[in-house]
This record gives sequence, structure tokens and C-alpha cells, in this order.
Amino acid sequence: MNLNQTMWYQAGVFFILALFTMKFVWPPLIGAIDARRQKIADGLAAADQGQAKMQDAEKRVQAQLAGAREEGLTHVANAEKRAQLILEEAKNVANAEAARIIAAAKAEADNQVTKAREELRDQVAVLAVKGAEQILKREVNASAHADMLSQLKTEL
Repeated sequence: MNLNQTMWYQAGVFFILALFTMKFVWPPLIGAIDARRQKIADGLAAADQGQAKMQDAEKRVQAQLAGAREEGLTHVANAEKRAQLILEEAKNVANAEAARIIAAAKAEADNQVTKAREELRDQVAVLAVKGAEQILKREVNASAHADMLSQLKTEL
């Protein structure tokens, strides 16, 4: 065989193979590559979008945490104020109760002093009558001299 003829056959086969490849093999490969490229681009766009959403969500979470912290601090401050008010109220009630108890004790003491004075006056009156009896050597009638004895009680 002739070398020129072989080269022409090989060139023809190559040309036919190139046409076949360009017509039937190349378009599906290019389509698959384009589809893959589009899928990768969509995936990267979705990843960027997801990253942006995640950052927005983190910002919202931080804002909510800051709000919750402030609300918690407000609740703590309110609770402390309320505790102070309750403590002050309890102190006022305790002071009022103590004052009432002291007043009652003073009144009771005054009553006992008055009662003791009355008893002492009665005893002094009895002793005075007995002393007068012994001085006069006769019995003084207490009912007959009640005015004089009551005057003596008031003087004592």
C-alpha cells in the first residue's frame, strides 16, 4: 500500500471521527459540564445565601440575648426593690408591734402601780385605824368614820 493513500485514509477517518465526536459525543459532554457548572454555581450561591442567613440569625440571637439579659437585670432590680420594700414594711410592722407591746406593758405597769397604791392606802388606813384604836384604847367604828377614812386615803 501506498503511504500517501494511507495518510489520506487516516485523515478521512480522523475527519469522520472528529465530525462524529462533534455531532454526537461533544454536545452531551458539554451539556453535562454546563449542568455540573450550573449546579456548582447554584450550590455556591446557596452556600453564600445560607452563610448570610446564618449571620443574620446570629445577629438576631445576639440581639435577643441582649434583650433577655436586660430583661433579666430589670427583673432582678425589681425583685431587689420589692425585697427592700417588704423588708421596710416588716420593720415598720415590727416597730409598731414593739411600740404597742411597750405601751401595753407601761399601761399594765401603771395599773399595777395604781393597784399597789390602792392596796397600800387600804393597808395604811387599816393600820391607822388600829393605831388610833390603840392610842385611844377603844375601837373606832370604820363605817361611822368612812368620810374621815376616805379623806385619809386621798391624802396618802
